[in-house]
Amino acid sequence: MSPDRTAPTRRALLAGAAVAALAPAAHAQETWPSRPVRVIVPFPPGGTPDTAARALVPHLSEAFGQPFVVDNRSGAGGNLGTDLIAKARDGHTIGVSINGPLVTAPALYSRLPYDPAADLTYLSQLVRGAQLLVVHPSVPAQNLASFVAYAKANPGVMSFGSVGPGSAGHLAMEELKARLGIDLVHVPYRGFPEATVDLVAGRIQAMIQIAAGIIPQVQDGKARALAVTADARLAKLPDVPTLAEAGVPDAASYAWIGLVAPVATPAGVAARLAAETRTALAEPRVRGVLEGAGFEVVASTPQAFTELTAAERQRWAGLIRRLGITADG
Repeated sequence: MSPDRTAPTRRALLAGAAVAALAPAAHAQETWPSRPVRVIVPFPPGGTPDTAARALVPHLSEAFGQPFVVDNRSGAGGNLGTDLIAKARDGHTIGVSINGPLVTAPALYSRLPYDPAADLTYLSQLVRGAQLLVVHPSVPAQNLASFVAYAKANPGVMSFGSVGPGSAGHLAMEELKARLGIDLVHVPYRGFPEATVDLVAGRIQAMIQIAAGIIPQVQDGKARALAVTADARLAKLPDVPTLAEAGVPDAASYAWIGLVAPVATPAGVAARLAAETRTALAEPRVRGVLEGAGFEVVASTPQAFTELTAAERQRWAGLIRRLGITADG
């Protein structure tokens, strides 16, 4: 039997077809973006996620040759805007979100419209921040012990704010309430600015908020800091003890902000975005803005950020189940 002299030709044709099929995808990644990129921030302007996004976008705009435009879409504790990120199919949408919508929302909502583990690509944790337990100056407490004593003497009288059920501040306060046996009323807000305004005005009496968003008010005497949730004291507030120092060990927690994209984002595009984000976070200008606002710059890899969110889902879901916390908070 004579050899099949068409085989090499057939293999060559198949290889050529495979290359041709891959070429459009590779070309799309090389030429992305072909128009302005929307950066959804699920909270109002002026909040800490908005600050992080606006520090980042000038570098991305320059690096990719197209405008990266912040689009604030607040509501439902960040779930509304995060859902828009997850559902985006235009190929030119990314987002900056926080712990709540990315980690704790599935344990709180029975009908969450998106699945943060399945519907999003995790590009980089941008920053993290210690949180501060703060009170309005009218609260007769100078430290955690006197705060607890006042709360126990007036159960259900004081209210505390958060940016929504399942947010880092909400869960940190719920954990503190359970461990210290105090009763406070939860008041959720659409974003950090609104909650801060009401705290300063005395319409709510307490809050656990990312330090970057409340340090100016503390320094101006408009709010009083009682404890920090981090492992160490803050350089800007060296007299404020950690929770562990105040008598509550193993309660350290951080609020963080990260960059995400729809899961359908091409791998090459996601890799370029992640790499340019890490480059941006290493720039003195960007680091200066973020660290000046009280953030700790993280600049993690996509793998590290994905692993962080998975670990935190497990941690906080257990607390949510144990305390029976719901989206109605």
